[in-house]
Amino acid sequence: MFWRYEITGVDTVTLHFGERIDIQLVERIHRAAEALKGPLAGRLIDTVPSYTTLLLRYDLAHDDLSSLIATVTETLADLPDAIAESADSETIEIPVFYHPSVGPDLSAIATRAGLSVEQVIEQHSRETYNVFAIGFAPGFAYLGQVPGELNTPRQATPRAKVPAGTLGIADTQTAIYPLDSPGGWNLIGRTPLTLFDPKRDQPSLLEAGQRVRFRSIGREEYLQLGGRLDDLPWEEDRTEQQSGDAR
Repeated sequence: MFWRYEITGVDTVTLHFGERIDIQLVERIHRAAEALKGPLAGRLIDTVPSYTTLLLRYDLAHDDLSSLIATVTETLADLPDAIAESADSETIEIPVFYHPSVGPDLSAIATRAGLSVEQVIEQHSRETYNVFAIGFAPGFAYLGQVPGELNTPRQATPRAKVPAGTLGIADTQTAIYPLDSPGGWNLIGRTPLTLFDPKRDQPSLLEAGQRVRFRSIGREEYLQLGGRLDDLPWEEDRTEQQSGDAR
């Protein structure tokens, strides 16, 4: 398995596996991370897989870089460069209420693509997505890749608040906001599931290396599953604008 390392901190080293983002490379990095767990058990404080890299944070009090790299080299020597995509990788199904009320950019994406809203929903929900990486916020999973017709640039001006559970598209990727936060992705729907909960044994619902499918649901099922409609900031903005127009 081809790789190189770079010292990126006093107690971190980053393993580089390639330069171009693709699912084969992501799968290779995920396999490398799994392979290192055994030989480096008790020696690593954290591992952070990304699109093309794997960051290792180790305990300076009980380890040193040369010894760490020696173990990494020995372990990864047995892993092939070409790894077939695993057929038994875990697939997570996420219910999504696709609707302009919770996805205010859904209609604009449809217009841009020359599709109906229903066609956008059908195309987006028929794909199986790979979790490329976790970042930006705890539990924020970068998923790819959306059908070509749905590729949409990020918003020129990010929204000040995007409610937790909101599903968006940015360029070739899709993601769900796990927490209330600012965001510039194009919003197309919302899930009633909690993507990140620090009280759970596994705080993040999604992890790198998993697969995701979205299941389109209606408003009634969304509400039955615990979905919210009372915290939408764009509805508040619309109400304020209508009040201003009335004045």
